[in-house]
Parts: sequence; C-alpha cells; structure tokens
Amino acid sequence: MQPRNMSMSGVVDLAAVKAAGEAKAKAEQARAEAARQGGAAAVAPSALVIDVDEAGFERDVLQRSAEVPVVIDFWAEWCEPCKQLGPLLERLAVEYNGRFLLAKIDVDANQMLMQQFGIQGIPAVFAVVAGQALPLFQGAAPEAQIRQTLDQLIQVGEERFGLTGIAVDPSAEGAAPAAAPVPAGPYDALLEAAMSALDAGDLAGAVQAYKNVLADDPGHPEAKLGLAQAELLARVQEMDPQQVRKNAADNPADVDAQIAAADLDLVGGHVEDAFGRLVEVVRRTAGEQRDAARLRLLELFEVIGPDDPRVTAGRQALARVLF
Repeated sequence: MQPRNMSMSGVVDLAAVKAAGEAKAKAEQARAEAARQGGAAAVAPSALVIDVDEAGFERDVLQRSAEVPVVIDFWAEWCEPCKQLGPLLERLAVEYNGRFLLAKIDVDANQMLMQQFGIQGIPAVFAVVAGQALPLFQGAAPEAQIRQTLDQLIQVGEERFGLTGIAVDPSAEGAAPAAAPVPAGPYDALLEAAMSALDAGDLAGAVQAYKNVLADDPGHPEAKLGLAQAELLARVQEMDPQQVRKNAADNPADVDAQIAAADLDLVGGHVEDAFGRLVEVVRRTAGEQRDAARLRLLELFEVIGPDDPRVTAGRQALARVLF
C-alpha cells in the first residue's frame, strides 16, 4: 500500500472552530484537577506505548488526550506494512520523551473502533488531541514525513490546547521489577468440573467453575466460551418457549421480549436470526434499552466464538447501526 498523507490541515481548521475552544477548556480543567491531586506521576518510557481496546478507549485515549496528544496506530497481525510502521512509531514515542502517547489498536479485535474512525485500509494513523480526533496518514510513511507530522501535531497541541505532554522518568525502567505472577493454571480440574456440572444439569455449578478459572486468567478462551454458554442455558432453562415467542411477536417494541427470544433463537441453532433480531433492536432504540440489547448481543457473540464468520458479520451489522 502506498503511503497517503492525510495532512494536518484538519488540526488547523479544528482550532478555528468552537469545538477547539471547548476542548481546550476541558483539557485545562483536567490538568487543574490533576494538580489539585498532587500532579501526575512520571511514567517509565515503556509506558509511552500502550495497547488499547474498545473497553478502555475512553479512559486510555480520550481522557489521556487532555494532557498529551495520543497517536493511534491501527494495525493487524497479517498486515506487512504494519510490521514496518509499528516499531518505528514505538521508537519515536520513546525518543519524543512524553510529548505524545502511542496507542496501538488491533483492528481485528476492535472492529467497532475501526468502523467509527472510518478506516478503509491499514496501517492507518490518527491522533486525538483534547478529545478531538484527527487523521494523520495512512500506509508505511517514511520516517522524515512522520517526524514532520508529529512535530506539527505537538506544536498544535501546545499552542492551541496547552498540552505539554507527560513527565517521563528513565530511571523507572531500572527499578526492581515486581515479582512475576505465578503462571495461571493448569485448569484441567476446574474445566472438567464445569463440564461435569453441565452434564448433570447443574448450570449454577458450571457457571461458578468457569468463573473460578476466569478469576485467575480473565482471557482464558475455553472458560470464556463455557461461561457464555452456561449462562445462556441458565437463562432459557425456565422459559416457556411458546410464550416467549408469542410475547416477542405480539410486542415488537418490547426490548426484554426480543432479548429473550434472541436467547431462544441461539439455543435452537438459529444464529443469524438471534443476531439479526438484536441488531434491529439496537437500530431502533436508544439509551438504556439500546445498551441492554447491545450487551446481550456481545454476550451471544461470545457463545458462538470470535472465529465464526457469523459473528464477524454480526459485528459488522452492529457497527453499521451504531455508527
């Protein structure tokens, strides 16, 4: 992919509108609050490069952008140009010594963020300054061009928004490392107990066994899948299928009725129907009702597993109605 410069003119334009003034005020307020609490602690150079996901985006990118420009590197494991650009950006983040923070986002694992930023190809690099998102460039651009773009970004951050960066303590890298955590697992006994509980119809016992695994290893794939399945079965165990489907058919605007019917759809093997039902609920609702349908849909994605093409299609459909 040939580099395509997405010039910094957007930053200058942004600074001229009302949104820039509001963003600057918010940034100043955030810094004042940090000062009242004793000021932000200096960070180690390694903390200048962070991995960010959808759940932590507001905290790690939007909130941090009130004190330092946050450069976002959208990448994927299969992307060859990303393997050239990523290490370069990481090296520059350390070299610039806290004048910007680098946030790395894996697009395969965070497709809603990819959709929200309108990414058409990767690598793609954006910045967030005082809560304002700005396109920088796309493709494996040469280092000189990247440096020029970063310099301009930092200048605008300082002059227009008063962002002076974050303090870096190089000595923190040499501090005694924390004791390495004891490797989690193996969990054969707990996983076997969960399966035995499922076979015996003890759904509560299965849920607890999977939770015990996830308490030590939150990312354990088998436990995450098992927990999602056990919780789904527990929800539908006491349902009257005919009544649930009648309620959903008679009350299309009843979000709880549609959520219950989606659970039944999935248990019955009608995966696309379950996903489509909840995507439609998300499309036509707002507020707490939309959140309830969206969260249940994400839970059902876990039941099927991230590698299933139906989940990929469902995530794309959800992103379209959300953004």
